[in-house]
Amino acid sequence: MDIIVSQISLPSLFCILIIVGIILFSYFKKIMMTYALIFSNFIVFIITIAFNDVVSELGFRPIYLSIQYFPQLYTLFTSMFIHGGFLHIFGNMFVFLFMGMAFEQRIGWKNFLTIYLITGLCGALTHSFLNLGSPITLIGASGAVFGILGAFAYSYPRDEVVMPIPVGIMFITRIKVIYAAILFAVIETVIVVYDVQDNTAHFAHLGGLVSGVILAAVLIGNQGVKTKESAEKAIYYDISQVPKSQKVDFSSLKKLATTAELKDELIKIENESVIQVRDIWLEHFFNKTVCPKCGKPLKHSNGKIWCEDKHFNLKY
Repeated sequence: MDIIVSQISLPSLFCILIIVGIILFSYFKKIMMTYALIFSNFIVFIITIAFNDVVSELGFRPIYLSIQYFPQLYTLFTSMFIHGGFLHIFGNMFVFLFMGMAFEQRIGWKNFLTIYLITGLCGALTHSFLNLGSPITLIGASGAVFGILGAFAYSYPRDEVVMPIPVGIMFITRIKVIYAAILFAVIETVIVVYDVQDNTAHFAHLGGLVSGVILAAVLIGNQGVKTKESAEKAIYYDISQVPKSQKVDFSSLKKLATTAELKDELIKIENESVIQVRDIWLEHFFNKTVCPKCGKPLKHSNGKIWCEDKHFNLKY
């Protein structure tokens, strides 16, 4: 049997370099992998708009599981970064943004990236094993996003996330992650049972969700049932120098909110109940503040913010 090796175009090769490059850059610069994955997905999406062949070249097909097409197995990875339209990528990345930030801070970038990539592969393989020999292209990050949802729900079921809920009409709300996982699992199962034809790989969603639960059980465990004392001692992924468990004196920070934008942002931060999301926004707030006297950017660490020229010093 002849092994078939498909040629890859320069735009497709560039997409692969972009994906790997952004992930490596985020690792060395200590940027959240959530941001890196979202950014790489959108960059690749823009390239696919200009070069349509990228979708067919980097998308995965169940037929690639045969020995004849063995060299094409790399598309199991690349297909997670290919989307078929703006609504497709926006829906995936919107859910992933809010859920990913909180979960990554909980478990660290290594476990987070491992779960994302492996569950994305498992989602594609679940669909493919049920459609062996199919030449239809499978694309999208849905399997990986469902994988993160399943892992998050298993490990921290009581955490709340911002999530679009498709019940009758689509609306966005804050919901406990375990309820979101159960809701989407039920919706996907109903669609599969009734064999709804909507050009969506729903088995990939379920495969990602289930594999996320299994991976979380192996890598993380059920951290959400820890006692309050042990939870306070937990070490979270630090994308900034802001301690994730500390209480913030927002009244002391009001003097730094010198613009309407900063005032609105500080109010939003103060009202945020999800600690992980609050700390990310707080980091962004600090990055925009300047010394009241000299106008230079301020430094911050461990509950303190100061001017390098010693014009300003504040504990929060």
